[in-house]
Amino acid sequence: MEWVNAIVQGILIGGLYALFAAGLSLIFGVMRLVNIAHGDMIVAAAYVALVVVQATGLHPLASAFIVVPLMAALGYAMQRLLLNPTIGKDLLSPLLVTFGISVILQNGLLVAFTADSHRLAAGSIETANIQVAPGLALGVLPLVMFAASVLIIFGLELIFYRTSLGRAFRATSDDPEIAQLMKLDRNHVFGMAMALSAAIVAIAGIFLAIRTNFDPSAGPARLIFGFEAVIIGGLGNLWGTLAGGIVLGVAQAIGAQISPGWQILAGHLVFFLVLAVRPRGLFPRMD
Repeated sequence: MEWVNAIVQGILIGGLYALFAAGLSLIFGVMRLVNIAHGDMIVAAAYVALVVVQATGLHPLASAFIVVPLMAALGYAMQRLLLNPTIGKDLLSPLLVTFGISVILQNGLLVAFTADSHRLAAGSIETANIQVAPGLALGVLPLVMFAASVLIIFGLELIFYRTSLGRAFRATSDDPEIAQLMKLDRNHVFGMAMALSAAIVAIAGIFLAIRTNFDPSAGPARLIFGFEAVIIGGLGNLWGTLAGGIVLGVAQAIGAQISPGWQILAGHLVFFLVLAVRPRGLFPRMD
């Protein structure tokens, strides 16, 4: 039963990894942009949630009603002011800009909050669980995280294929020049894509802050987990991103069951194995 419990817990934590990856996948799919600052944006969202909770006394999950719009506005402004001028010229320029944003975020958070780690206390939901069988319990918080990841990915699919904004995303991604001729404002479309990605980042940051300690240097690890989930699942496939997060979570859980030192390494090994066997991921988007 210990192994079954480890696998189940890995599946649930895979939902958080899918949240890390969903915004990354969205931005790459729309703009072909690899956002190096993505992990640091997740940590920045965690700190925004910390400030909101301390200032208002809201429950960390309720703080999403403030943190999500703030991060979406930040994402839109960042795209319009910093990234749009560099997109389309070459691949290196936007990559360097996002690297610069990453450095600024890390050092800015370090100055503002010091290197001390923080965590958001969410009360009884952190320890509440549902006993499924002897030796197998499902934590309420992991279940909420997994359900949130499924709902968010389902919502993204609806936006992409059922709304005018989604059609603008797809048109601009497929052929930016033709989209411009069709009176689509590429700068605004890209800004909206980054705003949507930052809104997902906000939710991921809140869950990160509740689940574990975080500090200004925690971003790169979140970025790596997000990249691995995207690539394992398949570039351009949002449901594949969820599957990639689950595979990564289960691999880490099994590694931890073998030995605590194997937890992170096991996830990386599975990532490299998938990359070697199926370079496009397990569920690549069919063009």
